[in-house]
Amino acid sequence: MNKIYASAAEALDGVIEDGMLIAAGGFGLCGIPELLLGAIRDSGVKDLTFASNNAGVDDFGIGILLQTRQVKKMISSYVGENAEFMRQYLSGELELEFTPQGTLAERMRAGGAGIPGFYTKTGVGTVIAEGKDVKSWNGQDYILEEGLFADLSIVKAWKADETGNLIFRKAARNFNPPAATCGKICIVEVEEIVPTGSLDPDHIHLPGIYVHRIIQGDHEKRIEQRTTRKREEA
Repeated sequence: MNKIYASAAEALDGVIEDGMLIAAGGFGLCGIPELLLGAIRDSGVKDLTFASNNAGVDDFGIGILLQTRQVKKMISSYVGENAEFMRQYLSGELELEFTPQGTLAERMRAGGAGIPGFYTKTGVGTVIAEGKDVKSWNGQDYILEEGLFADLSIVKAWKADETGNLIFRKAARNFNPPAATCGKICIVEVEEIVPTGSLDPDHIHLPGIYVHRIIQGDHEKRIEQRTTRKREEA
């Protein structure tokens, strides 16, 4: 089975449609599936729900889909760095399901493992717990969180072999692996595709069984907040 496609648009062909729940990898601006997000924008689909750690910035990441009003809801743990996100949310144009970061990662992992729900102490006694089932163990309260089952997963990896075994780099490994597992279809963009068998099995972070389609492309390296210190006087 050939998993390699020539472009992001080709990889999304026959998959993307209005109203989908999409799990997107990335942490800040690291490991964002930017080519696939651009192709989703160009496809013109609308009423999308994204489960992602954040929405990027105004002109990068999911932010480009907020600009075109193609996103109706975000399931996120961090909403900073994006003025358009803030504007749409405060004006009631965008629905937000605010989810603690670890809970979001676990919801994705649970969905990928076929687990419908789990109890966690995170969020107990806050607005996060509103409307959720609460149970007590050993005198401590825990709230029920549902596993996340997405229609589509889009992720960014460093390397893939031709069967879809993936290696991630640094902070890109935070959300991309769990995001990849929880979708019915997983499409991956990578910096490099190598021949099958050339990756050390001990270095593979996600096995190719989860991956349906792969594209290779050039990616932009962005920094959210560039911070430097003044050079010490000689």
